[in-house]
Amino acid sequence: MSKNRIKTSLFLVLSLSLLISCSKNNELTNQSFQDNVAGKVIQPVKDSRSLNVNGTVNASVSVFAPNIAFPRGLKFGPDGYLYVALAGFGGTNSTECTQVIPPVGPYKGGNTAKIIKISPSGTVSTVADNLPSQVNALGFTSGVSDVEFIGDNLYALLVAGCSHGNADFPSSVIKVKRDGTWAVIADLSTYFHNNPVAAPEADDFEPDGDPYSLINVRGDLYSIEPNHGEMVKITKGGKITRVIDFSAHFGHIVPTSVAFHGNFFVGNLRTFPLVEGSSSIYKVTPDGEAKVWATGFTGILGVAFDKQHRIYVLETSAGGGPTPNTGRVVRINNNNSRDIIVENLFFPTGMTFGPDGALYISNTGFGPPTGQILKVVFNHEDNDKDNHDHRGDRNDHDK
Repeated sequence: MSKNRIKTSLFLVLSLSLLISCSKNNELTNQSFQDNVAGKVIQPVKDSRSLNVNGTVNASVSVFAPNIAFPRGLKFGPDGYLYVALAGFGGTNSTECTQVIPPVGPYKGGNTAKIIKISPSGTVSTVADNLPSQVNALGFTSGVSDVEFIGDNLYALLVAGCSHGNADFPSSVIKVKRDGTWAVIADLSTYFHNNPVAAPEADDFEPDGDPYSLINVRGDLYSIEPNHGEMVKITKGGKITRVIDFSAHFGHIVPTSVAFHGNFFVGNLRTFPLVEGSSSIYKVTPDGEAKVWATGFTGILGVAFDKQHRIYVLETSAGGGPTPNTGRVVRINNNNSRDIIVENLFFPTGMTFGPDGALYISNTGFGPPTGQILKVVFNHEDNDKDNHDHRGDRNDHDK
């Protein structure tokens, strides 16, 4: 295997391995993090190496929901509840089909993933459970990776398939009913098998893919698959078409997350070990034309726009590495300056804005099963800041 081109899952596995090796210090680490952010005003640190930080941001950060094991993507539903995808703990089922090579493989599957919802007051309840989950040879788990709504209908993105130890369930988009039952509407595993990308990483290949993020754009769903490097469109009827093959244009960049504001804005993780400042935001037109739009980030696992049309970037390990407690959220303002919104995060894995204008973050999505959902509330002055240019597709950022 090429030493400088290790896949997405291996990066995450090594993150987990690092955390396990430091498990004796987890309590101190978590307490230190709580002391840094819970209910306090964050004063961002200026980082002249890669960011032009525009002053400070007055924002209070609190724990919205504690003790959430392996939280990933999250979205608000029309009922005002926050829905969260949980990766689960894997299982013990083995399969004999082709899997990713060691040390990552083999996977063992089970039915321990779930979807939860959190009320505005922070009460947690289960929406659907016993969903496919898998754990690989080094302890990294995956399962439900994201959730999304089209109207009142809930959809979820599954990582599964025979190559992940779940032969009965493909990597797929599923529709979840109100009673918690669900059905596959789009078989991503079969699509990935039948429609290979132009430049897959041969020694670094997940046959069933590792789909990570899911968004709704005008009634259709769009998903990013990091390992193969592509974005696909999924209709409500289950038709799958490719929007862009990132591997054909940019190589093995490991795209992970997507937001839409007239065009798609896609963040990438890159390969392990993370090099500070090596990740980017790519602008992708609806017909699949792409270019680098903003640079200087590290390990991107989330992107989102606020009501002022500013883009927020979630870095799972801004210090490179992977390194615990270096995750952060950076905002690109409409005048091209950047603000660090919150830092010292512990391998965050997703974020979304709520109807209240607050930013919600899945924190400790990888590592010990002590994750949490954080809530970032901005003061009135910050919401009005840099409000002179509201163009979501800012030409002055284009590169």
